[in-house]
Amino acid sequence: MTTKIILLVEDNADDELLTLRALRSITRVCPIIVVRDGAEALDWLYRRGGHADRDESLDPQLILLDLGLPKIDGLGVLRAIRGDAAMHRMPIVVLTSSAQDRDVVESFQLGANSFVCKPVGFEAFVEAVKQLGLYWLTLNQTR
Repeated sequence: MTTKIILLVEDNADDELLTLRALRSITRVCPIIVVRDGAEALDWLYRRGGHADRDESLDPQLILLDLGLPKIDGLGVLRAIRGDAAMHRMPIVVLTSSAQDRDVVESFQLGANSFVCKPVGFEAFVEAVKQLGLYWLTLNQTR
């Protein structure tokens, strides 16, 4: 069985910490790579810039993508990934603070697999991320 790798694209340190805590509570063996802006996410995915030497076997099986990112926003990252034939089927969950209808609609139009508005409370946030992780890492079939 292939090790599943998660790419977390998150610029908020508190949300990053909570997300990592929740995911690690359900899987301690699944590597979680964290990048903090849209440009770094694309550099990591395409193995360029500071990530040019990244091992190709570390391609993620799931991307958790915030929308409000510096440099290139989450919609720009989503647009770039879905425009690439080699990556267009990669599961992408938008995990964001935005609850605006236009963000939901545009995310799905650009090919997001799921859109989750980050719950405000600590327990609700952790539980939501746990449920996401359980679904995408254990129940969802990718092949």
